[in-house]
Amino acid sequence: MGNIFLTADKYQTPAREKLTFGQWLALDSQIYFTLKYAHIMLRSRRRARRNVYDTAAWAESSFYIFRFIEKAGGRFDISGMDNIDRHNGPVLFISNHMSTLETMILPCIIAPRREVTFVVKESLVKHPLFKDVMLSRNPIVVGRADPRKDLEAVMNGGRELLSQGTSIVIFPQSTRSLEFSPEEFNSLGVKLARKNNVPVVPVAIKTDYWGNGTIIKELGAIDHKKTIFMKFGEPFMVNGTGKEENSRIISFIQSSLAEWQ
Repeated sequence: MGNIFLTADKYQTPAREKLTFGQWLALDSQIYFTLKYAHIMLRSRRRARRNVYDTAAWAESSFYIFRFIEKAGGRFDISGMDNIDRHNGPVLFISNHMSTLETMILPCIIAPRREVTFVVKESLVKHPLFKDVMLSRNPIVVGRADPRKDLEAVMNGGRELLSQGTSIVIFPQSTRSLEFSPEEFNSLGVKLARKNNVPVVPVAIKTDYWGNGTIIKELGAIDHKKTIFMKFGEPFMVNGTGKEENSRIISFIQSSLAEWQ
């Protein structure tokens, strides 16, 4: 696990190595990117089906994706990683949601430091490529169709996971979007944190390097002109109704996105 532990407070991808035109052509190919991603996911699925896909294996798979994104020309700028470790117990990571990339990359950043899982939409645990991997991570599953049922699933499932010491990543937006809409950023994560007296770590991401696909949403085009940004804010507790804290998370995301323009 040591070789996939990103330890610096701020991680920036090193300068690209000098490659021949043919090598760059191969690395920059959408086919290369898609095949490498599919290979890692199929291998992870096989391990999950054999019940040998634990947290270490999940972080390792995530790191492989991290590395081949770099090899395909992707540049990462990740800051605030020291905030992941500021609280000894479980926390709620609350983030905006832009593409498949953050779901694939956050495990290698967080999982070596603390046990973690995601709140995921129901379609992912039914998807033929992702379901075995997702189910092996014991996620909280929401349908996105009935807010009352989603609230119940998050509150009940979250209480159990947090009591076991497992941190949770939640994307309060109803779906992935290249544009951040505060009005679509619900307060489920804040409510869960308040109810269980655990801190929130706000997370801002800009991952439009990896677009959403037309046919298969998880297999969109990549854009080498765009840097991949992730920022972890300082943890804080939720008091009162949580409305102020939810606004604080939204402001953190908006200011980060404005900074990255």
